[in-house]
Amino acid sequence: MYPSLPLEYSLTSPPPSAPPPLYHQQAPPPQQPPPQPHATGVPAQYVTPPPLNVNWSSSLCACCSDVPNCCLTCLCPCITFGQIAEIIDKGNTSCGEHGALYALIHALTCCGCMYSCTYRTKMRSQHGLRENPCPDCLVHFFCEPCALCQEYRELKHRGFDISIGWEGNMERQNDVHMPPVAPGGMYR
Repeated sequence: MYPSLPLEYSLTSPPPSAPPPLYHQQAPPPQQPPPQPHATGVPAQYVTPPPLNVNWSSSLCACCSDVPNCCLTCLCPCITFGQIAEIIDKGNTSCGEHGALYALIHALTCCGCMYSCTYRTKMRSQHGLRENPCPDCLVHFFCEPCALCQEYRELKHRGFDISIGWEGNMERQNDVHMPPVAPGGMYR
């Protein structure tokens, strides 16, 4: 009924019920792509680290250039410190929490300056500021009100409105960069 196959074909081909040889081999495990750097949403060529060893915008002893802040800092440094720390921490902890912790540390140990000097160090590293006139802990230990006033002025100089906190500054920044929207849209 069926025509016979040539002899050479029948000897070299596998029987019809046997699977092809590739079915017996395991597939190699899938290769993972190489890890990518942390994505920030900003192209790498536009991300630049802050410059190092930049001078402060005002000197340590220029407290009287902002008299209201100078008076507030001398009377209640915990408020000024709380405002500064909230901006430096980018809103992760509120002004009230920082101020209360500073006041508690100062009341119990008289060393609130040890807590506040850590935020001066953070601020310097964020903005590439010089550590002058001496190390941060000494600046805060010997001249706490002057150090807090200088940090307040520096943040103000960099465009922050300290009184509205981190969230307020971010909202203000987003409002400035938003393009105007025409009523009814572009198409009618």
